[in-house]
Amino acid sequence: MASVTLLLVAAAAVMAGDDDSDWVRLPSKCEVCKYVAVELKSAFEETSKTKEVIDTKYGFLDGKGSAVKYTQSDIRLIEVTENICKRLLDYNLHKERTGSNRFAKGMSETFETLHNLVHKGVKVVMDIPYELWNETSAEVADLKKQCDVLVEEYEDVIEDWYRHHQTEDLSQFLCANHVLKGKDTSCLAEKWTGKKGDLASVREKQSKKKNRKKKKGQKDESKGAAVLPAAGEALEESGIQEEAPLTHSRVDEL
Repeated sequence: MASVTLLLVAAAAVMAGDDDSDWVRLPSKCEVCKYVAVELKSAFEETSKTKEVIDTKYGFLDGKGSAVKYTQSDIRLIEVTENICKRLLDYNLHKERTGSNRFAKGMSETFETLHNLVHKGVKVVMDIPYELWNETSAEVADLKKQCDVLVEEYEDVIEDWYRHHQTEDLSQFLCANHVLKGKDTSCLAEKWTGKKGDLASVREKQSKKKNRKKKKGQKDESKGAAVLPAAGEALEESGIQEEAPLTHSRVDEL
């Protein structure tokens, strides 16, 4: 029991930081812009595969207008920007990580450990009630709040990138060149490479590997079904006749 108590104290210390003043550290402007750019790039990538065409004649009394690809339309830009900040609520706070990498999707290593202890029947006593463990943290809530302000303030910059500069990196164009111009941009270069035992990274890699195997298996199964001939056809093509069953009579038994 003593070892369990020590583990809980250590876990709580990781979550709280080195001192009480570090309990809540709201995201910096660099962190906000970094993840806004990440999600914008992801959302535009997700909506780039459709071949849908928008009929712009709709609503014109004289019937003027022309068809435009959805990927080049104002509708796509509006839909992405209107919903982009909601995507940040999928993030969690990973206090065991440093810098801007503390914001990431998936459950943090600390909370994963605590959840596992609870499921094993260990009584975990913390300042935060168990039912609030999976609630949005103050830091992530503020990340979303600052995102709303940023997207509205730099709407013209995002639109300019969408129409004229999509070949340029969005993080550089939006954050370094505009939002953070003349300010600290160090967080933009921070990359999470993962570490041994990081459950969030491991789970993400396992999920991707499982999906790749599933797709490969379906492809091989489909290919095999298409090329394998029936047993009778294989024997006939090889010049060997399929053996006919022997006739059996009551006389033979006698």
